[in-house]
Amino acid sequence: MRRDIFTEDHDAFRETVRQFVAKEISPNVHDWETAGIVPREMFTKAAEIGINGLQIPEEYGGGGMDTFLFNAVVLEENGYAAATLGGLQVHLSTVLPYFLEFANDEQKARWFPGFADGTLVSSIAMTEPGTGSDLAGMATTAVRDGDHYVLNGAKTFITGGINADLIVVVARTSPAGENRRDGLSLLVVEAGMPGFTRGRNLDKLGLKAQDTAELAFSDVRVPVANLLGVEGKAFGMLGANLPQERLTIGVTAVATAVAALNLATDYVKERKVFGKPVADFQNTKFVLAECATEIEAGQAMVDRAITSLDAGTLTPADAAKVKLFCTEMQARVIDKCLQLHGGYGYMREYPIARLYADARVSRIFGGTNEVMKSVVSKSLGL
Repeated sequence: MRRDIFTEDHDAFRETVRQFVAKEISPNVHDWETAGIVPREMFTKAAEIGINGLQIPEEYGGGGMDTFLFNAVVLEENGYAAATLGGLQVHLSTVLPYFLEFANDEQKARWFPGFADGTLVSSIAMTEPGTGSDLAGMATTAVRDGDHYVLNGAKTFITGGINADLIVVVARTSPAGENRRDGLSLLVVEAGMPGFTRGRNLDKLGLKAQDTAELAFSDVRVPVANLLGVEGKAFGMLGANLPQERLTIGVTAVATAVAALNLATDYVKERKVFGKPVADFQNTKFVLAECATEIEAGQAMVDRAITSLDAGTLTPADAAKVKLFCTEMQARVIDKCLQLHGGYGYMREYPIARLYADARVSRIFGGTNEVMKSVVSKSLGL
């Protein structure tokens, strides 16, 4: 079906991004997966075509966009190509909104020019060993000492944690009272601060080109000037951005499902079994028809959610529905498309195998799909 949420400006930007992906990203994905990380110079290259500064105000060298549509274009074109920008994607669509919403004027002047030109990339450190989605139960602490906070704790599964220059760390700055969610704050830790160490680049099942780190903080003195937003109010701040984070996952899920469908369609036309193309079998046609229909449903949800996000009306429950449906759909579609590749689909030299491994975490990060079901059920009064 025709999509009507994009304008000619978005279409022109899409063509630029598509060419960039084809030239700078797709040919290098294998090498990046082997290395376990996207090279930092790629972030400055992305900045040259405006990707990094899309939503950065113009006075700091950015594009000043107040819409998510351009971000969606970047996510989609990477997904369609089964490519990746590593931690930069998380910086742009998940972490940057916290800076845009909560950074004060001094912080904006200090960090935004670097965000726009690609010399600064951020990550966010929420998850801790043993806590998972229970943010209110985190053990990382930050004790005020004059003009600094003394930060201690550990984080894990931090996307972009190896490459990032700035880490937004969620820490407890005051003891939990009756409400366990109170007393959490966002502190921006800068690379090179004494006591801040990066652990190993975690060996994941998929998303191998995306660096994912363990981080440790031992008496790290973080200036009070690096407090993002209001002390003790991080839980509400984090919740405010969850709809966009979960929509981002939904956008990528649909785009990678489209990539799988295209790969399978091309493969079955060329592959012959019992003397004729696999595409000639009724089962093949029916399976791909099912995939195309499911993708269409997911795309409709995503497009409606993008419009709602730009209008400021996307609720946490609606975003949870998008993530839940689209990631479950992604899993079904990619699995079916891999099956149509037969044994070759299990070989990592085929892009469909990479899509299959990469897709599995979509139902885990950004809040597990079980958490999404809880969010949706609460919206039903259950």
